[in-house]
Amino acid sequence: MPTDYRPTIFLPKTQFPMRGDLPKREPSILARWEEMGLYRRLREASRGRDKFVLHDGPPYANGDIHLGTALNKILKDVVNRAQQMLGKDAPYVPGWDCHGLPIEWIVEEQYRAKNQSKDSVPIDQFRRECREFAAHWIEIQKRDFKRLGVVGDWDDPYTTMAYSAEAQIVRELGKFLVNGGLYKGAKPVLWSVVEQTALAEAEVEYHDHRSTTVWVRFPILRSEQPSLAGAAALIWTTTPWTLPGNRAIAFSDGFEYVVLRVDRAAEGSRARPGETLLVAAALVEEVVKPAGIEAYSVADRFPGASLAGTTAAHPLRGRGYDFDVPLLAAGFVEADQGTGLVHIAPGHGADDFELGQMNGLAVPDTVSPDGFYLPSVPLFAGRSIYRPDGKPGDANPAVIAAIDKAGGLLARGTLVHSYPHSWRSKAPLIFRNTPQWFIGFEANGLRRKALAAIAETRWVPAQGRNRIEAMVESRPDWCVSRQRAWGVPIAVFTHRETGEPLRDPLVVERIAAAVEREGADVWFSADPAEFLGNAYDAAEWEKVTDIVEVWFDSGSTHAFVLEQRPELRWPADLYLEGSDQHRGWFQSSLIEACGTRGRAPYDAVLTHGFVLDEDGRKMSKSLGNVIPPQQIMQQSGADILRLWVVGSDYTEDVRIGPEILKRHSDAYRRLRNTLRYLLGALDGYTAAEAVGIEAMPELDRWVLHRLAELDDLVRRSVEAFDFHGMFAALHSFCATDLSAFYFDIRKDRLYCDAADDIRRRAVRTVLDRCFEYLVRWLAPVICFTAEEAWLARHGDVPGRSVHLELFPDVPPGWRDDALGERWAVLRDARRIVTGALELERGAKRLGSSLQAAVELFVPERLADQLRNVDLAELCITSAGTVRVGSAPDDAFALPDIAEVGVRVSLAPGERCERCWRILPEVGRVPGHADLCRRCAEVVDRSGLELAAANG
Repeated sequence: MPTDYRPTIFLPKTQFPMRGDLPKREPSILARWEEMGLYRRLREASRGRDKFVLHDGPPYANGDIHLGTALNKILKDVVNRAQQMLGKDAPYVPGWDCHGLPIEWIVEEQYRAKNQSKDSVPIDQFRRECREFAAHWIEIQKRDFKRLGVVGDWDDPYTTMAYSAEAQIVRELGKFLVNGGLYKGAKPVLWSVVEQTALAEAEVEYHDHRSTTVWVRFPILRSEQPSLAGAAALIWTTTPWTLPGNRAIAFSDGFEYVVLRVDRAAEGSRARPGETLLVAAALVEEVVKPAGIEAYSVADRFPGASLAGTTAAHPLRGRGYDFDVPLLAAGFVEADQGTGLVHIAPGHGADDFELGQMNGLAVPDTVSPDGFYLPSVPLFAGRSIYRPDGKPGDANPAVIAAIDKAGGLLARGTLVHSYPHSWRSKAPLIFRNTPQWFIGFEANGLRRKALAAIAETRWVPAQGRNRIEAMVESRPDWCVSRQRAWGVPIAVFTHRETGEPLRDPLVVERIAAAVEREGADVWFSADPAEFLGNAYDAAEWEKVTDIVEVWFDSGSTHAFVLEQRPELRWPADLYLEGSDQHRGWFQSSLIEACGTRGRAPYDAVLTHGFVLDEDGRKMSKSLGNVIPPQQIMQQSGADILRLWVVGSDYTEDVRIGPEILKRHSDAYRRLRNTLRYLLGALDGYTAAEAVGIEAMPELDRWVLHRLAELDDLVRRSVEAFDFHGMFAALHSFCATDLSAFYFDIRKDRLYCDAADDIRRRAVRTVLDRCFEYLVRWLAPVICFTAEEAWLARHGDVPGRSVHLELFPDVPPGWRDDALGERWAVLRDARRIVTGALELERGAKRLGSSLQAAVELFVPERLADQLRNVDLAELCITSAGTVRVGSAPDDAFALPDIAEVGVRVSLAPGERCERCWRILPEVGRVPGHADLCRRCAEVVDRSGLELAAANG
């Protein structure tokens, strides 16, 4: 009977399971971290090291986290864990944005559901409900962030509604007040009729919107161009409701203009044969088609500069609009659509306002906060631009009808175009002239300081600098006031007679101290005299009731987090958010810090893209393509989500869906199986078994060389925040260098050599190093699995964790570039042999590769690289020979290495029943008819009584 040699084989043995079963296993690991106080131990272990501070951009505490939030928090955690393992002290204080419209709107909706207005509720009660709402969602979001594996100071996070935070926000705004940067002015701002407040650009979304367009005649009153006598300047607009606010027409100095005479008009056209119209020469065809002008002639043409001094009449002249309308040169007039003449309403547009200011135009106040024309507006008082539900009102039809009746309407149409909407209510917005509080960009050189700070900051990716630079260069003064209830008040007093703000630092500090004691509600409830002290008469001063916009709140977090938490420092090493924050948090933080401290609150900024579905579509409930991160964690585990983050190029928009998650699950399985194989192969291994590099065979030294290369790549990737590249390299090392190459070749030595054979010990030494390096390198990414593997190797010792370890240093002797080049050639040779063996298998001439003997034919230039190589071991055959010279015609070759050939034949000899190699020596070893010499020696030394194979 054949003998059963399995007891003499050293097969891998481990309790580390093949299946991750992450949804069940991860919570127990979280509980272990909680019990051992992992975050506290990290701080203790890294005391005295160089700090790395990533300042957390606060999410809104107003609902469940989504995949975008998960991506952001996971990436921050990967950054922090990696920096920690580089040998730094990387504290992480998570935070939440608690004030403002996103929360106030939801609390308002609860009142609306009860047919009750929030204005009927005492302000302190309403603010209390907002605070409770935010506190509720902080706890829910905190639970989910922790479930993602994010490690941080969850017991003591920061919130913008903490009394100390509110007090510091008061102080920060007070600095702008005292240095003259904060002022009250009236400017057109993006205004929500539904929410009845101004919105920041970062609170605005752009969606397609169908607008009514009109071409309107403005009769020329005076001009130095004789051909304009009796003509009309023709404007085009997508907002007819702004025409009551018109006070000028803009033209371009750089355009050529024509006086177009209508010769024939189509039936039903409002164009009148014989009338003359002023339009840009480049846009004549854009005008005549919608106007139904069938034939026309050009009465005159001249450069735009010739229009200087021209004056027109409002189309409703004689009906309450009897002012002159000057034509003014402007740089923003474009020739892509319209007429080349832009209707200017200084109260309804940023360009309009600036042009009006430069030319001394009045800024009419025409629209109320709730979207109705004011009583002072002739013909249209009480008409609505947008209704309270965000639907179009009756203003547009009324204005168009009045202008048509007056003979001013040439044509009308519709246009679908991108239009600003509130990100909260989704309703269209308007530009509305309102009294607001602004931080001036020219005061104290703020714009110059901000641009200098941008140039000094490291932007990742680099194009982020261009984006924020362009925004800061062109942005208007910052409107920081909001007409809402839930937020930090603009704690400013204005003089009742002059309207001038009180710029007294002592008063500011008195207010801030009260807020620190009692919260921001104190501003609304306390007697003004408490703040003003004895120096001012409270009867002469009035409290401002607006609140500070939330971007100022979050833009001030550096002041009450980085500067006030002893474990942190100012400025931060890194701010990390989505790419939309170039116009949001990155910019508000930059402006706030430059205005109060003269530089940015960060040294570097890293941005990631948005999350899209597998087809590249934005996720939305209406499309039914939203995947909650909680669902993925329940089904697959948090480590799969973490792997998705680094397995994607997060500097661009990131896609996710069932197929993409399956690919990342497959990648996870390969990583887990690598760790499992290493753990099994290291069963019983101790440091006493280790072999020095000088005693190792070449292949094992090559693996150490690869570890040295990877160590360099990992460290560079961490500093470059390139975790996608790092993951790709580690995954390739596990799947290609180890599993498909090194493990495959070394199984024979590992399983069949004697336990104390120095070559087997060399393999185990290398496998030990592979495990210790890999488990640490993977720990920032698959934090749960790395911990599980670490504990399987080192035991569940209380207080120990892979996350308390550092990336190990590589001994200088491991890196051997010449050895790396040689083994690149050897791997190519193996690839050719493998191709030849597959052909033989396909032809049924061969089963296992161990049945084969191979001859490798190589040119002279490769002979040195292949000298002294055990080709049979390299290719897992039973025999192998390297021959220098041309390959015979029947040799197998690959197209990319045609000069190297392989010939395969059956190996001579009999099969060893222990290692399965076919060797001539089998059957000739005394006492062991079915073993090779190596296996016979191992069996004899084992001293085991072996049974028959079927026994």
